[in-house]
Amino acid sequence: MIKFKGLQGTKGVLADQELRTALAICSGLANKEVARALECAPGTVKKTVERIFFKLGVSSRAALVAEAFRRGLISFAYTAPASPDPHHRNNKDQHAGVLIA
Repeated sequence: MIKFKGLQGTKGVLADQELRTALAICSGLANKEVARALECAPGTVKKTVERIFFKLGVSSRAALVAEAFRRGLISFAYTAPASPDPHHRNNKDQHAGVLIA
């Protein structure tokens, strides 16, 4: 199991470095950001992405993300919080995080 920024990957058709790269892409990083995060050269990331595309039979980063999730290679590393406390009440007068101008 490999984890990266809230995602986790399970070994399957992808090698370790390919899975790490796929996780980074699924988290929204561009190739240069992936290279920094994985401490490798941008050219290495580019070639790794090409191998991932070939292995998953995709031709875009969006398709890579969809196919990796579809195959179960990648999933979210956290679970949703439990239901709110039954004693919790919504207060419609509270607008936390909302700017009313």
